[in-house]
Amino acid sequence: MNAIPTTTLWRPTGPAELELVRESGWTAWPARLPDQPIFYPVLNEDYAIKIARDWNVPASGSGYVTRFQIETEYVIRYPVRQAGGKTILELWVPAEDLPEFNKHIVGQIQLIHEFH
Repeated sequence: MNAIPTTTLWRPTGPAELELVRESGWTAWPARLPDQPIFYPVLNEDYAIKIARDWNVPASGSGYVTRFQIETEYVIRYPVRQAGGKTILELWVPAEDLPEFNKHIVGQIQLIHEFH
């Protein structure tokens, strides 16, 4: 049996978004808000930790890092964006693509770090 090749992504998130992921059964990211035209998962855990700890905690009192697998063949359509240093790498997924993006998540979204 051939397994579908997947890519690991991380997503730093605040408590409101995390609750919506939990409500989905840990299988989907919620729709973006009107002022959020891009969904941006990141390509490494250290960068996700930095965002969750340094941005989400001051903004909302807590920050979380999630990890998930997505079909590589699907996700390669989104270019990698360098948002700073060499390891500050993100995918920029247009908000309107998110329902289809969610269909290509393999397994469940996992909560791997919490900061308060």
